[in-house]
Amino acid sequence: MFRGKDLVLLVVIYSSLVAGILFPEIGRPFRPFPLYCMMTLLLLSFLPIKISQIWNAIQVSALLIGCFLFLRMILVPVGIALLFRLIWPSYSLSALLLSGISTGVVAPFISTLLQANTPLVLVVVVVSSLLVPFTLPPLVDLLFSQSMDISLVSMMRLLFMVVFVPVAIAEILKRTSRTVVERLVQKQYYISLVAFTITNLGIFSRYSEFFYQQPLSIAAAGGVSFLLAGIYLVAGLLISWGRKAGDQVATVICLGIMNNVLVIVFSSEFFTPLEPTVAAMYMIPFFGLILPLRAYREWRGDKEKNRTE
Repeated sequence: MFRGKDLVLLVVIYSSLVAGILFPEIGRPFRPFPLYCMMTLLLLSFLPIKISQIWNAIQVSALLIGCFLFLRMILVPVGIALLFRLIWPSYSLSALLLSGISTGVVAPFISTLLQANTPLVLVVVVVSSLLVPFTLPPLVDLLFSQSMDISLVSMMRLLFMVVFVPVAIAEILKRTSRTVVERLVQKQYYISLVAFTITNLGIFSRYSEFFYQQPLSIAAAGGVSFLLAGIYLVAGLLISWGRKAGDQVATVICLGIMNNVLVIVFSSEFFTPLEPTVAAMYMIPFFGLILPLRAYREWRGDKEKNRTE
């Protein structure tokens, strides 16, 4: 049921995560690079996809995508934040920040790995990145009376760099050097492993001291992150109920694979240490979602195959 690449990916992810915590000096040189690794991952995801495929996905499912984005950027974050106010109030802001941030640039890689609807995921990555500067700060202000005093221009500049620069580079490469594109696509998985390793070493080396000083806070943040991952999994499957397996898996990916690195960047500047810690700990279930999604993808795929025979 599970593939060798899934297991290799998880081993690399979690071993680099642990290495960043136990040996922070090794990870220190990589601290400036997580954002650039995100850009690399999105670049690799766009290389095998034609812009026409994305445009066709928008034309065919414009209303459906619009409704989903409303759920993704407004209703689901608000619902999860209110739920956490009832069951775990001190982490309700963390839940809102993770739920309300844009879909992550890692999402297309995970989608390709799980054979989901990758053009749909790419559309949501791009459009949610355009929307989040206008949706997340007002939600934080409305629900928590706290202001994210980051300028709209600064937030959009960061998102532009992370999302649209890789897209532009991918299109330039596809028009100028087909050989380079083919080689990068062939090596995408291995380059992605390196990018994930650098990201984890860079992020978790920052939190090494906090892990030792506040073990109970870390354990609670881990519990919150796993609870959120479970909610995203169930919510994604329910939202896409009745759709094909590839669409359902894509929906869960769009909810559960978010730009948590951006949450770390923003929340470190504007909120308490709790919020970036939860965002960092979400790295664990972030990739752990691959296992239940792979199982569900295979199970639904078998059912759909039997139905057509």
